[in-house]
Amino acid sequence: MDPLIGADELAAAFARDGVVCVRSALDPDEVAVAARGIDAVLAHPSPLALVASDADDPGAFTEDFCRWQEVPEIEQLARHSRVPQIAAALMATPQVRFYHDHVLVKEGGTRQRTPWHQDQPYYNVDGRGVSAWIPVDPVPEAGCLELVATSHLGPWLMPRTFMLGEARWFPEGSLAELPDIEADRDAFDVRRFELEPGDAIFFDFLTVHGAPGFPYPGRRRVLSLRYLSAGARHAPRTWRTSPPFDGLGRELAAGATMDHPLFPVVWPA
Repeated sequence: MDPLIGADELAAAFARDGVVCVRSALDPDEVAVAARGIDAVLAHPSPLALVASDADDPGAFTEDFCRWQEVPEIEQLARHSRVPQIAAALMATPQVRFYHDHVLVKEGGTRQRTPWHQDQPYYNVDGRGVSAWIPVDPVPEAGCLELVATSHLGPWLMPRTFMLGEARWFPEGSLAELPDIEADRDAFDVRRFELEPGDAIFFDFLTVHGAPGFPYPGRRRVLSLRYLSAGARHAPRTWRTSPPFDGLGRELAAGATMDHPLFPVVWPA
């Protein structure tokens, strides 16, 4: 499927559900570029890299952030693939800025689940944004990212640390808690997909999502590329955001557009 065919229908589905799956968002050559970029990140992790799984996990869940300025393969895809154009169409925005990249790798046999959460409360921006979750390995439906359709239409929900469940960002009781989705999954419209390398799940920053472990022989390597709409504004927080942009508050005023070299305009190209 050409991801730009039926763009109006795709944008309508995204506005309604907060999540869409676009097949072959990256072509095979671009998938190879993404795989090289992910492997470069794993070989040379940044200070932001972390292992988000317990020491006794039979696999491992590794993450790293904001590597595009050091890893040319990630910059190439973030700027010059079809992904920013698709992001612009989904958000119905005349301009798209690149926000950041996020590498997520679950080794085969990983038990650790990624808890249900929204991304927006962890960020230093207000306004619309979209993430593209792009695997470079085949992902069975049961090992895929899971997303709650229409949850982007609701309020911000309490962000907590993934391992310990601590409320580090907002005071306890100041935001509504996430519902217990696992207790009654049938009560929610949970979307997940069987994915081939280069397929992409696009979702709103407020869409509630999580992911199971990966109890399979192979790895699940994912490059997530995140984009901001023209209406996004800098929102300095009193806490350390994830990812952090240390010192940005000295260069961008609160409420300013994200006009900064860290967030280049990538659409129109």
